[in-house]
Amino acid sequence: MRGMRITAFLCGASLLVSACGGGGGGGGGSGSGNGGGTTTPPPNDPYTAPAQEALSAADVEGVLARAVEEATARNRPAVIAVTDRVGNVLAVYAMAGAPLTLSIRSPADRGPVTPGDAEGLDVPVDGAIAAGAIAKAITGAYLSSSGNAFTTRTASQIVQQHFPPAPSTVGLESGPLFGVQFSQLPCSDLAARFNGTASADSFIGPKRSPLGLAADPGGMPLYKNGVVVGGIGVMSDPLYSYDANTLDVDADADEFIALAGQSGFAPADAIRADRIAVDGTSLRYADATAAGLLKQPSAARPLAQLNAAGLGGLIAINGYFDGTIRAGQAYGTEASGIRAATAAERSSGSTIDDKAAFILTDGSGANRFPIRAGTDGVSQPLTAAEVRALLTQAFAVMTRARAQIRRPLESRAQVTISVVDTDGAPLGIVRSPDAPVFGTDVALQKARTAAFFSGPHAADDLLGNPSADVQGNVARARAFFGDSTALTGKLAMGDRTVGNLSRPYFPDGEVGTSPGPFSLPITGWSPFNTGLQSALIIGNILEHVNFVLGASATDTPRRCTLTPDAAPGRNRLQNGIQIFPGSVPIFRGGVLVGAIGVSGDGIDQDDMIAFLGAHQAGLQLGGFGNADPARRSDQVQISLANGRSVRLRYIACPFAPFLDTSDQNVCSGK
Repeated sequence: MRGMRITAFLCGASLLVSACGGGGGGGGGSGSGNGGGTTTPPPNDPYTAPAQEALSAADVEGVLARAVEEATARNRPAVIAVTDRVGNVLAVYAMAGAPLTLSIRSPADRGPVTPGDAEGLDVPVDGAIAAGAIAKAITGAYLSSSGNAFTTRTASQIVQQHFPPAPSTVGLESGPLFGVQFSQLPCSDLAARFNGTASADSFIGPKRSPLGLAADPGGMPLYKNGVVVGGIGVMSDPLYSYDANTLDVDADADEFIALAGQSGFAPADAIRADRIAVDGTSLRYADATAAGLLKQPSAARPLAQLNAAGLGGLIAINGYFDGTIRAGQAYGTEASGIRAATAAERSSGSTIDDKAAFILTDGSGANRFPIRAGTDGVSQPLTAAEVRALLTQAFAVMTRARAQIRRPLESRAQVTISVVDTDGAPLGIVRSPDAPVFGTDVALQKARTAAFFSGPHAADDLLGNPSADVQGNVARARAFFGDSTALTGKLAMGDRTVGNLSRPYFPDGEVGTSPGPFSLPITGWSPFNTGLQSALIIGNILEHVNFVLGASATDTPRRCTLTPDAAPGRNRLQNGIQIFPGSVPIFRGGVLVGAIGVSGDGIDQDDMIAFLGAHQAGLQLGGFGNADPARRSDQVQISLANGRSVRLRYIACPFAPFLDTSDQNVCSGK
């Protein structure tokens, strides 16, 4: 195999995907659940934890062999990555003749990168291609669950500036997960890291991704006995991009190769993305079909024979894979880093007292994010009891909520819930048993985003960042609001608000209008270069790419962004910002004391769980809760160039969202 000799040309911003949607103000917004009608929840545990299944080393070899055979039949040498459900890289295989240069850019742009290119990143080595393959595999695994199977083609559909993306849909709002590509970042303080040793913490999840989440077709989930156990990612084309037109059918070699590798580990048809609709649009799963495969997967030779024939071999990737195939961790076990909370943890107050609660652990038995009081300098920080009430009440709302992205119909929503203080310090994280893994990092991003932009330090922190691209967002926001003191804590912003301000069209999707203050104009915008969101972390990405490729011995720190620290070693945006809905700030009187973030289901469901969780916790204990309605962002109207005025958004909740009642407008008046 070729060595890992490094020659890299890095330019501009990079990454992938994107997503978020619309909604109304504090009342019932757009976006319904899976269906109408009401049901009565069972009297006991509302969830069944997925069986503890895992890929064996032999399973991984089989996945690789089938993919290699299909790639050979297509004459498309590829790099193939396999991960488990929590993101551990189980194998990276480079075929002889696989492309060397990874190009991250829009589909139509295949020309050379030039200095100042807004989204180009070209790296001519095997490791660069492997970074794309790993990101694709992680995306397939992280976006999927026992109730939904999503691929990188699904991701591409839900992260672009119009949903669904197609030439004929210009003018529609952006995708529901606009911005999600900038999660699972290599600098995230939540994401675990492979350290190349046999220690317990080397194999816990959720792991980071070298390029965030991917929207380039060729990433698929792997299922075993009906349980998602990992993902496969394929790169045979050096262009790492997205599908800008979902109305046609692509013959994508990467997707066919991934489909062959997935054979025997495919999800049930009933939970595939194309069986799930969002706002009346069916999602996409894959354009590749089994009928289009050039090699029968069952006829694949053993991997050892393929290696002996000179077709390729395993390669080590700094920070991800040591060159030896390994078995996956079974999700739900201590070794996976995500498991059910014990009775002792629930009764002691380390987490919520709900037997369905799952937590993140260190691989040796300890809760990584136990409930604790606020650590910031506000006069009356959140207490541990208040944090527990916030998590408990939000979890209870989730158990009643009708899911949008799960099958069968009438399934309960499953999400991750995070609470932070005003410094962004995590005060507790809890999950449902089968929530998609991607939402773990995203829920924390969302909570931090709401706390940051609702707090008094936002402008100073952005101005204190050394990047002129970051600093410029303060002046643009103040001009947008017509307020020279904007971003100093006067306005309560949920993540829906920040997403509102981060679209390349304002209002969202209306072609010909100016961008929001945190977005680039559409002429410079792409899913790889979104504006403030990408500008905050581009330095971390470039640091990490150099580490992965061996050009630097130093990895990016567990600290995204160069905004000033809130306290020594603590940054308010330590895993980046998120710009699709699902968080609200928490106030005590008129003082910000923290925020709650939710991720894992439909965006309106996420909003509702966060908002009603905060409301119910405030009723339970008194003295804290949601922002006063007069302070919320949906009280602000923005004047447009054409003379219209548009109200900002705060949250949006689904109509008739609960399985046990037919209540409407459940967020109205709270």
